Amino acid sequence: MNPALDLFYRIAAIGISIYCARKAWYGYIERKILFVSDDWLDWSRWSRQVFDRDSMPIRYWMQMVGTAFGALLCLAGAIIGWQPQG
Repeated sequence: MNPALDLFYRIAAIGISIYCARKAWYGYIERKILFVSDDWLDWSRWSRQVFDRDSMPIRYWMQMVGTAFGALLCLAGAIIGWQPQG
């Protein structure tokens, strides 16, 4: 394994983890979170929705849990690093 590639992987994982954690934290503080669709071809109004905790609590908490799980997953990837099999 190339050490530079492993370093780049860890830095990218830390950056994505910080981004997801901040998004979840600000969503919790502001009581609303922005859902951005990962579909690159869909640029309609449905691809960017704001879920409010009071009016759409189930969608809000689904998005919050997914964002927090993504932050923890990226943090675990940054700690463990890239370990290909072989």
